Amino acid sequence: NMPPPEYEEEMTLPPKPTPPLAPVTLDFKGPGMPTCLLCVCISGSVYCDDANLEQIPPLPKDTTHFYGRFNSIRHVKNTDFINLNKLKSIDLTGNQISGVDEDAFRPLPQLQDILLADNNLQALPELPPTLRYIDVRNNRLISNGLHTEGFKVHTHLQFLYLSDNKLDYIPVPLPESLRVLHLQNNNIQNLHVDTFCNSHDRNYIRRSLEDIRLDGNPVNLNLYASSYICLPRLPIGSH
Repeated sequence: NMPPPEYEEEMTLPPKPTPPLAPVTLDFKGPGMPTCLLCVCISGSVYCDDANLEQIPPLPKDTTHFYGRFNSIRHVKNTDFINLNKLKSIDLTGNQISGVDEDAFRPLPQLQDILLADNNLQALPELPPTLRYIDVRNNRLISNGLHTEGFKVHTHLQFLYLSDNKLDYIPVPLPESLRVLHLQNNNIQNLHVDTFCNSHDRNYIRRSLEDIRLDGNPVNLNLYASSYICLPRLPIGSH
């Protein structure tokens, strides 16, 4: 008895080769990048410190805190943080950032903390009004690189660290919410009577601002006693 032709044909087919496992790629250019293989992702926090990054990796949509410290990132693009409606904190301390696209942080409705210390920034982009904590110490910021009255809209801002830059004047008006203002080691030459206080209201007291550092600037703070009349404490550098 001859076997049916179908059976004979089936027997002679070579076994199908097993496809090789696709290698894990950490190329950030394509879609669906495995950021959480390169970084550590724990309940909304993405830790990418010291990971040899040259650009900000695509972040999961539920990211609340992003840590990208001590990498080689040079530029922050306006597409780096899109659709991250839960993002509250960005820490890019210790990179080589010299430029940030103007609206890189604008679309973040819940952003509270931004840390860009120890970079090469000469200018700041528009920052969301929701911020409470801004740290841009040790950059190359010049006064023309700040938006005019740029911090006025930050009605929740409590901590503003601008030390070790190249600022010529204090960025006024300062929001009432501000508690800490560090401006040591800049190029500030003078103060205005209304920098901190209100010359039109002698009873005005700026109760929140208790920590001001102006040491290491060419300004002689002893010449501006009337500028501190509304403050709970004198600035460091004035005595």
